[in-house]
Amino acid sequence: MSAELETSEGLDEPEKKISGVPEKDNHTRMADLSELLKEGTKESHDRAENTQFVKDFLKGNIRKELFKLATTALYFTYSALEEEIDRNKDHPAFAPLYFPMELHRKKALIRDMEYLYGEHWEEQAKCSEATRKYVERIHEVGQNEPELLVAHAYTRYMGDLSGGQVLKKVFSELDQAGSLLAKETLEDGLPAHDGLPTHSRLPTQDGLPVHDGKGDVRKCPYYAAQLDKGALEGSSCPFGAALAMLRRPSLQFLLAASVALAAGLLAWYSM
Repeated sequence: MSAELETSEGLDEPEKKISGVPEKDNHTRMADLSELLKEGTKESHDRAENTQFVKDFLKGNIRKELFKLATTALYFTYSALEEEIDRNKDHPAFAPLYFPMELHRKKALIRDMEYLYGEHWEEQAKCSEATRKYVERIHEVGQNEPELLVAHAYTRYMGDLSGGQVLKKVFSELDQAGSLLAKETLEDGLPAHDGLPTHSRLPTQDGLPVHDGKGDVRKCPYYAAQLDKGALEGSSCPFGAALAMLRRPSLQFLLAASVALAAGLLAWYSM
């Protein structure tokens, strides 16, 4: 699969916009990647923000059982993600993004699980079907195509550093629940009990021509259901172009710089 985006030759105007290919040159800018990520994930992001769980959470109406399920999903997700990150810490496509002390979440989530489930939490916590599929996908890309692991790490950690802080503030303002927040920063970089909900993000599978900015929406369970309804005829996937960009060394360097800056700011803020 080519690591370079195709030129704009042969593309009509909508395809140029979707693929993120400039009309006059083929130089990738950070703004291109940011715009593609925003456009390609907007629908999923909006759907996640408008789930009943998140709406209730933002109002301070937090049901313990749902909170346990969300935390459990995060535990299994980060366990898989950080296992593959450690496996690929020396891989040239991922090494610049390796910040385990600043970003890893598993240890903090174990503390959450111990609080929510008790001493024998590992016997009680069950991985949901949706989370299992996501975990399998993380292991698949980690073992077979590590450069795509960059997209998973970027999506999870950067999302948690931003949206997670909003939810943490809501949680901290509750009379009883607020006292459960860790007052100190743990050794893995982020406070425990962040209260971060999760939802599956399944990227394009291997072998698809994502370099042209048009992924196969049939590979996404949500879009597959929409296709069955005839609601997405002729659709293309702008997020595919973002994944293609993530394969480029120059963009990986910029992402590494962004993550390093975020980790540094977080460490400074926690002092």
